[in-house]
Amino acid sequence: MLNVTLLGCGASGGVPQIGGADGRGWWGECDPADPRNRRTRSSIIVERAGAGRLLVDTGPDLRGQMLACGVPAVDAVLYTHDHADHVMGLDEIRILNRLVGRPIEAFGMERTLSILRQRFDYAFLPATPPHFFRPAIEPVWLAPGDTVEMAGHSVATFRQDHAVMDTLGLRIGRFAYSTDLVRLPAESLARLHGLDTWVVGCFQRRPHKVHANLDQVLEWVDILKPRRTVLTHMGPDLDHGWLLANLPAGVEPGHDGMVLHIPA
Repeated sequence: MLNVTLLGCGASGGVPQIGGADGRGWWGECDPADPRNRRTRSSIIVERAGAGRLLVDTGPDLRGQMLACGVPAVDAVLYTHDHADHVMGLDEIRILNRLVGRPIEAFGMERTLSILRQRFDYAFLPATPPHFFRPAIEPVWLAPGDTVEMAGHSVATFRQDHAVMDTLGLRIGRFAYSTDLVRLPAESLARLHGLDTWVVGCFQRRPHKVHANLDQVLEWVDILKPRRTVLTHMGPDLDHGWLLANLPAGVEPGHDGMVLHIPA
């Protein structure tokens, strides 16, 4: 059994976004009375018996997410791309280093890891155990289409079109995760047949230049027919209650802290 925790399922600004009439947040179409509408930036933890914990992305909310979800440590990190809402919590890896007593492997495309090196050059310096005064990562470059072992999981990767750059999707057994995409190349779509559970980014209802909207996601679902589809990377246009009332069977909104169990 593969267990996947949605640490966060919000888009780059989170929900609510900074602002609002009282300065306590702009909720858009989301009902502030529904706690499932309070969304931090998108990230997941993947784990199963006999393997380690794989963290996907280190967004700016990482510390609070791990505390809220009761994640004691992680064994490796996979970066989908270098946008700020997916990487700016990298400094939290310093504490994760202390917990596991070693540098942590960080997997990603060449562009992603090169930009991380520019922004967080100190994380690429020699490690300083046992105290780890700075984060210590061991970069592992990969290309879309590669299948790589990460924290004891066999992870198949595939290319996603985010308009401004390519992002990395991942598949582990019958589970797949696709965030920050507006199009799926044919060769990537072909790798997503036979899924039990697909977590996929869906920013809003109307079309967007760099993110898939609801109609686009439902078209993919109609082609792939996973048993269960869970929406993530949702903006303030997508109210949780509205989605529950309007989505077809087998498709549902995620929420922060949601735990998915995927059979082998």
